[in-house]
Amino acid sequence: MRHLGTAALAALLLCPFVAPAAEGPAGISPTQPAAGPFVKIDQGYMVPYTMTIPGSEVKYEMIPIPGGKFKMGSPATEENRGDNEGPQFEVTVKPFWMSKYELTWGEYKQYMAMYGVFKEFEAKKIRPLTDDTKIDAITAPTELYDPSFTYEFGEEPRLPAVTMTQYSARQYTKWLSGITGHFYRLPSEAEWEYACRAGTDTAYSFGDDPADLDDHGWYYDNSDDVPHEVGQKKPNPFGLYDMHGNVAEWVLDELLDDGYAKFKGGSVTAEDALVWPTKLIPRVIKGGSWEDDAEACRSAARLGSEEEDWKQGDPNLPLSPWWFTDDPTRGIGFRIMRPLDVPATKEAKERYWAADVAEINEGVDNRMQDGRGAMGVTDRELPAAIQKMREGS
Repeated sequence: MRHLGTAALAALLLCPFVAPAAEGPAGISPTQPAAGPFVKIDQGYMVPYTMTIPGSEVKYEMIPIPGGKFKMGSPATEENRGDNEGPQFEVTVKPFWMSKYELTWGEYKQYMAMYGVFKEFEAKKIRPLTDDTKIDAITAPTELYDPSFTYEFGEEPRLPAVTMTQYSARQYTKWLSGITGHFYRLPSEAEWEYACRAGTDTAYSFGDDPADLDDHGWYYDNSDDVPHEVGQKKPNPFGLYDMHGNVAEWVLDELLDDGYAKFKGGSVTAEDALVWPTKLIPRVIKGGSWEDDAEACRSAARLGSEEEDWKQGDPNLPLSPWWFTDDPTRGIGFRIMRPLDVPATKEAKERYWAADVAEINEGVDNRMQDGRGAMGVTDRELPAAIQKMREGS
């Protein structure tokens, strides 16, 4: 197993976790922490941080990921590799934070609650949308069509949230960004795989032997056919849990038919490696799930999204832009990341959050017109506005 030869990574690997008190922006300390994973940057040190979602008691944890280079995809010699995992190419990745765990129902339900909030705002003419504020607006997911399907295996706060579309996952990151003041988004495939590998070049972040997956992830052979609460298995070398199995995870990229052929085995930045979607399907999902065999949980493994097959149970036309209704989507969720380098404009940020093809926009617009969707502005004042409305009702 080969690791990045950087001082930051050495500190990350060797020091026990002790979350230091960060000064200034969350996650950045001007002084070197006494212990714990940290990454040296010009502004000081990137450190782990825990935040409470404003307006709730739900917390989430972010882990600093050092910058570096890695080979993306799998070598032709890797056992059980897919044809779309090559050819390998080199990617340079900038530092970022990634969520320690897969996003949970405890977190996602805070966003789901915005549907009722925005409907009540609209009825009471609170925080109405204007041409100037629309860029800060999110759409909130409609209520689940069949909760017994989505929640068949539970909805406990520490279980990973599942069945959302990639668009819905993107809107979650916009909502969280607005109410916290941080810039959150889905990781690109390159960023996700870099974080998963954590300096290794083996099939998994713990080596090549799938028999060792029992200690690191939930998959078909050990899951008892159900997802599990996050963080119960061993973390990878970066301190991230459930990167192999439990639920597969959305990333930003489109899945191309010819794998990584466009990169011709060269060397690019993570920004240039991002394949921005130009069509609705397929989009990349990484990490494998509790329903999958070990080979689908490898660092380089890729699943392509479907649309019609994953929404056969949807009773509405057009099909929901927020939810899937059929398997394997009960094994698909996501985790969030926060880049150190933040896009300079709202428009640049919006590209990571917004609907990116006509089919999604049309689905959202049609639901808004039919009263089946809800839209509202997400900003630092939103939690206080919700509280004020509840106190006045």
